Amino acid sequence: MQVTVITGSPHKKGTTSLLADEFIRGAVEAGHIVFRFDAAFEKVSPCLGCDGCRTSGTQCVQHDSMEKLNPSLLASDCIVFVTPLYYFGMSAQLKTVIDRFYANNSKLQSSKQAILLTAAADSETWTVEALDSHYGTILRYLGWQLAGTLLAMGCAVRMDIEKTDYPNQAYLIGKTLGQKKTK
Repeated sequence: MQVTVITGSPHKKGTTSLLADEFIRGAVEAGHIVFRFDAAFEKVSPCLGCDGCRTSGTQCVQHDSMEKLNPSLLASDCIVFVTPLYYFGMSAQLKTVIDRFYANNSKLQSSKQAILLTAAADSETWTVEALDSHYGTILRYLGWQLAGTLLAMGCAVRMDIEKTDYPNQAYLIGKTLGQKKTK
């Protein structure tokens, strides 16, 4: 299975970076091909809403790092969104990438699988409700199937998450990706 992991944290050694690393380790061990795109360290401009991609029938008018992501995004069977919880939603870096999906909407509306990995400083589950709802709406719109979710609560910094089982859970999501679930 081809997998694209899109991270949205500006912290190279942060909580969600650890989740992404562990997911990727499991997925690679299981034989999957993984492409990682760290949005915070790429040049991704916000969608201009110009409809140039629609009216001209060509690519987006902006030439930035989305040109590096798009081939993998379109070819992948599974897309993994990795984000810290920032003010009850995904990071701006990840949201900017998702907004740019617009140029490829018709190609992306397919039977892909999707996974959400997030870390939140707060331990109250209500704090992730808006993120979970927004993510569910994106999947519904694109026709993607939920293949897993990991909400790492109470993990403000790397030291917090390292003391939990969340990294192992991310590893197991990657390791078991694509396996049929039995009852």
